[in-house]
Amino acid sequence: MRFFIELAYNGKSFHGWQIQPNAVSVEGTVENALSLLLKEPIDIIGAGRTDTGVHARLMVGHFDCHTKAIDLDLIHRLNSFLPSEIVVNNIYQVKEDAHARFDAKRRTYHYHITTQKDPFRTNWAYEFKQPIDLELMNRAADVLLSHHNFKCFSKTHTDVKTYNCDIARAEWLVHGDQIIFVVSADRFLRNMVRALVGTLLEVGIGKISVDDFITILNSENRSEAGASVPAHGLYLVDIQYPKSIYIDGR
Repeated sequence: MRFFIELAYNGKSFHGWQIQPNAVSVEGTVENALSLLLKEPIDIIGAGRTDTGVHARLMVGHFDCHTKAIDLDLIHRLNSFLPSEIVVNNIYQVKEDAHARFDAKRRTYHYHITTQKDPFRTNWAYEFKQPIDLELMNRAADVLLSHHNFKCFSKTHTDVKTYNCDIARAEWLVHGDQIIFVVSADRFLRNMVRALVGTLLEVGIGKISVDDFITILNSENRSEAGASVPAHGLYLVDIQYPKSIYIDGR
């Protein structure tokens, strides 16, 4: 039977989501705990992969197992096995052909920036003290909605078939002394959000214009875009799926 697992994690202590040789990953940590409790080898396929230090308020994965004993008690026991940085919020059965990665229709990330020094946000938001023009940054972000090729924001030497993404939302919001970039798309390239935020900040401080930003987009050249912002300000916050994958219709 196939199950979806929903979890959240603080990425500070992990080398990203995906299993890597000689490194502690979120995926490997959860797989080991599940395998122990279910008494069979468990392989989780995630909806995507977050880089080292990136957080997730919602990550979704799928796995197959032979047991039907997936209930709240198992979730409680699983959370007792997992480190404090990871919490499993739900596990539920889905249709046999449901796929956490390929069936995902939209993913949403938030990037948090704090405008003043705050020891309680050191590991959770990027401290950026330069004055920024949010109106200009939102004008540049609006351009993303009608653009499709984002190679200029992708990590180089990435093995992908296409650099096209369909961005449905890109917006800067203010919450007190925090500034949050909200971006939703059908898919994201490796390092895309962090490179995008870094380039938009260059618009905000007047280093480049909105027209320059458009030129960078059209260049399809990573070296033309701005530097990537630190990983600790980035959060995966939502993943949406079609109702057709759920057994209960949801």
